[in-house]
Amino acid sequence: MLSATAIAGVGETQYARRIDSSVLELVIQAARLAIADAGLDPQDIDGFVTSPGQPALDEVAVMLGATNRSFSAQTTFVAGGASVGGLQLARLAIENKLARNVLISYGIKTSRPGGPYAYHETDSRKADLEMPFGFYGQPVYFAAIANRYKHEYGLTFEQLGAIAVAARQWARRTPGAQAQDEMTIDDYLAAPFIANPLRKPDCCLMSDGAAAYVVTALDAARDLPNPPAVIRGVGLGSLPITMSEIFTQSPDYLATPAKKSAEMAYDDAGLKPDDVDFAEIYDCFTPSVIRQIEDLGFCDRGEGASFVDEGRIAPGGALPVNTHGGHLSHAYIPGANHVVEAVRQLRGTRGDAQVPDANVGIVAGMSASDHATAILSRDL
Repeated sequence: MLSATAIAGVGETQYARRIDSSVLELVIQAARLAIADAGLDPQDIDGFVTSPGQPALDEVAVMLGATNRSFSAQTTFVAGGASVGGLQLARLAIENKLARNVLISYGIKTSRPGGPYAYHETDSRKADLEMPFGFYGQPVYFAAIANRYKHEYGLTFEQLGAIAVAARQWARRTPGAQAQDEMTIDDYLAAPFIANPLRKPDCCLMSDGAAAYVVTALDAARDLPNPPAVIRGVGLGSLPITMSEIFTQSPDYLATPAKKSAEMAYDDAGLKPDDVDFAEIYDCFTPSVIRQIEDLGFCDRGEGASFVDEGRIAPGGALPVNTHGGHLSHAYIPGANHVVEAVRQLRGTRGDAQVPDANVGIVAGMSASDHATAILSRDL
């Protein structure tokens, strides 16, 4: 059954290594752009969805000039899982007539002192038992995951590089992407190691910025200026392990919750992997793309590294992935800029980066032990 909800408007700020604005100011800027893109006024927004660590919704509503906050919700997921999974809350609110137009927003400033590393310093177990030995921080965690994958299935530098190079090729076709310099596989192989086997281009960018989108009823969206991106399916999945444990204590180092969330999303949409024309996959590090490609059903476990070879995910490839450059080359706005890109692909407005006949797209957002998958389509 076709969903009754759609994304009607999207907006994003400038993305840069450092922006002298607060997260709240960035969120408001992105929200205003998304509302205008939907052809609405702030007074039309009566629902708000956010996630832990984001600006308070009452402040967002007041600064926007929204006069009726009839629905407010916060996901229990963080980062990419929240940006994608928030679509479920927005859809539930609209289908149950709790709100007419729901704003989802996400802002981040990795330029703040400590950047993403500061997050782990608040975990006493990591501070006491891991940090003194140098075992902390995302590059180290994901390097260990990559080495485990290599041990189990085989993994070459060239396969990791295929992901990074494809992301850069897409970013060079995307105005506003942070990383625009040309990068060949030889350039990639000459880049310095951060944590073996991960080189600098294997690691996501450090970004300040925000993105937002407006969800409304599909019937209403059809009367708005831009073609609606129909929310065909949403799935949420989790592993039975905590955020503190998953990077260093997981019994299955290669497992992700993407398999669970993807199965729910496909079932919800009545679609299957073969129906997907492009994918926007949470790419904090290149090994994350390999594992999610497998768990999203595009290939079997252990085949993800070979799947990304030979330009398959690059422009002109069989499964275009992260068509704006992703977190590796566009910006690290966890999962949120992936949703914005998917909507623009479905509208057919991406110029040199447009995927031909882009009718169905999948967006995958990961937050360690949690994962969200959304399947969006044109209004077919």
